Amino acid sequence: MSRVEPPGLYPGSARTSAAAAPEVAAPVPMEAAVGYSSVDCAQEAPGERTLVLKQDRLFLIVDRQGQITPPGRCGFGLFFDDTRILSHYCLRFAGGLPSLLSAQVLRMYQAQIDLAMNDQAFGGNSWDPKNAVHILRELLLDGSLLERVTLTNYLTEPIDLWVELTVGCDFADIFEVRGWRRETRGQFFAPQVDGRSLAFSYRGRDGALLRTEIRFPEPPTEVGDHGACWRFRLGSSARREIEWEVLTEMPGVEPPRVPSRTLEDRSARLERAYESWNATCTAWHTDVAAFNTMLGRGIDDLRALHFQANGSEIIAAGIPWYSTVFGRDSIITALQTLPLNPIIALETLRYLARHQGSCEDPFTEEQPGKIMHELRRGEMARSGEIPHVPYFGTVDATPLWLVLLHETWRWTGDDRLVHELLPHAERALDWIDRYGDVDGDGLVEYAHTSTKGLINQGWKDSADGVPFPDGRLPRPPIALVEVQGYVHDAKLRVAALYDAVGQHRRAEELRRQGEEVRAAILRHFWLEELGTFALALDGDKHPIPTVASNAGHLLWSRVPTAEQAARLADRLLGPGMFSGWGIRTLSATHPVFNPMSYHNGSVWPHDNALVALGLGLYGHREQASRILTSLYETCVHMESSRLPELFCGMERVTGMQPVLYPVSCTPQAWASGAVFMLLQGTLGLFPEAPAGVLHVRDPVLPDFLRDIMISGLLIGKSRVALQFRRHRDRTLVNLLEIEGAPLQVRIELS
Repeated sequence: MSRVEPPGLYPGSARTSAAAAPEVAAPVPMEAAVGYSSVDCAQEAPGERTLVLKQDRLFLIVDRQGQITPPGRCGFGLFFDDTRILSHYCLRFAGGLPSLLSAQVLRMYQAQIDLAMNDQAFGGNSWDPKNAVHILRELLLDGSLLERVTLTNYLTEPIDLWVELTVGCDFADIFEVRGWRRETRGQFFAPQVDGRSLAFSYRGRDGALLRTEIRFPEPPTEVGDHGACWRFRLGSSARREIEWEVLTEMPGVEPPRVPSRTLEDRSARLERAYESWNATCTAWHTDVAAFNTMLGRGIDDLRALHFQANGSEIIAAGIPWYSTVFGRDSIITALQTLPLNPIIALETLRYLARHQGSCEDPFTEEQPGKIMHELRRGEMARSGEIPHVPYFGTVDATPLWLVLLHETWRWTGDDRLVHELLPHAERALDWIDRYGDVDGDGLVEYAHTSTKGLINQGWKDSADGVPFPDGRLPRPPIALVEVQGYVHDAKLRVAALYDAVGQHRRAEELRRQGEEVRAAILRHFWLEELGTFALALDGDKHPIPTVASNAGHLLWSRVPTAEQAARLADRLLGPGMFSGWGIRTLSATHPVFNPMSYHNGSVWPHDNALVALGLGLYGHREQASRILTSLYETCVHMESSRLPELFCGMERVTGMQPVLYPVSCTPQAWASGAVFMLLQGTLGLFPEAPAGVLHVRDPVLPDFLRDIMISGLLIGKSRVALQFRRHRDRTLVNLLEIEGAPLQVRIELS
């Protein structure tokens, strides 16, 4: 058999034998940094055909062959705490480019890639090539990236092989990876090489020294500045395993403590952690296998998006751009998943309370009592280039936190939680009145103060996310319609909490304020001729008559009259707003509509879920069921049966599939949690744990489902099992079991 020689690791790269001593690190110019690239990635991001792994504070995005190529490719890499700690990762083999057989994410922390090389490079028949060498790549995240490559020779003769790993590290901040242009970077150092490791180092502008090390348990044949190479002879029917591990060192970050170094043991330990998580969650089972897969994917993704920060568990918003804490995203995810696992809500409430604003800072937009928007830990945050330490530029997270506090109490009946967090709630209410209401008119507005902050500060926070129908942008301060609904709801809900602790005078005052907000919404925002509410009021208090999904959130906040709710339901599910795959963010009848935009015509699952729950609260469960059906049918077409952050709002026609949005995050927490809120809205699940009651009101199963069983549904200290079965045009309910504390289940069927 012929011997196939590997090319150099890089032109001019030094090679070091296994016995060589580590070289002394020296500063190098940024342009010479290994793996550094100035790729313009503002318009580029990982597409659907990628592999995404996530475990704790690490996440990895590679192509389906397991590669990060070219160096610095936008969105690709191994990331830790908003820093790309691996920006180039490429395996090459004797015999040329292998064929991809399969690429699978087994769990969110583990992937398997099967490749094959044919026999041409080893003396085979070029007219009839046959797969001869199987390559198995196994990647695992567990405090580090561990990879094992197994090569198996299926030829009848031995062959000479080489395997070459090339790596690079640009230590880019996640904002830089997204396209943020920086004038200067920190200091890169020459790689340090010895026979068993290769390390890259970088000192950031904040003075922090970062390090990425690739360790080789079995010394490679050669190690150089850019990677390692293994040369060996592989006998007939023989196998050869090669392993390495990628670790990072950062100030204040303890190295991972892993009891076992083997891939199998580490995988088994993580599998047990996932099983433990699933055991604490409500179990959902239906008669439709694809829907069961969708539910299971959502549960696993929510577990994967958890991470530890400052000794607390909290859920990250999404991969790749938002693998950190977001006030609004975390709160809405917690609200969605109360029927699944209230622990998410408890963690979120306490974490955000600990980071509640305490002073005035125009750069970070922090104000006393305000709930934060986004917390970053990368170099740009640490050095003050961006205000995310944390950044408080959100107008809705504060009232939403109050809504979450009350809703969590309704599900858990936890009076101690109320006593613990009521002082934070009072500070949040004070922020609404003192800082949220800029001009004292009873409405909450926003106008950014930070030179590097967000212009729009509701959930549609892109620069053009709050337009007039013709595309003109309003002058701030802006009063968003859904935010007024959140404030109305928050005040009524906190009033209930004050009643529960015996402070009835404060409760009555809050109820009065809440009703005043509702009256103001009905007076200033309702557009009779359009059958909906204005998107917002501009800085001159003029309504912005843009038909948008924001108005649908008022249903969830219980603001419209019954007649307005019915008209709004027709509008949201009628032509222009309903694409066939879901409710659009903005009506297709407007000139500003763009189905490929981020907020002006796309479809967002979390947005649809809030609307669906609101429809359920008004008794419009058939319409809520229609939304659930459309998103299920969307999910069927998605890779891994996973709802993305958003997708395009093209009109659905026979035979088409939903159109992907190019830079949509997946998994995204509030997309993963959306299905559970959709089910709550269609099944009519409304708990009153403090009173020991669960209401099940006029449930409706969508046409694609005949049967759904829920077990372990946690209401206070009780766990409930329910069965819903569709019989012709009715949905029937059976109470199967109640475990734990006594609970009344009140089933109301019309």
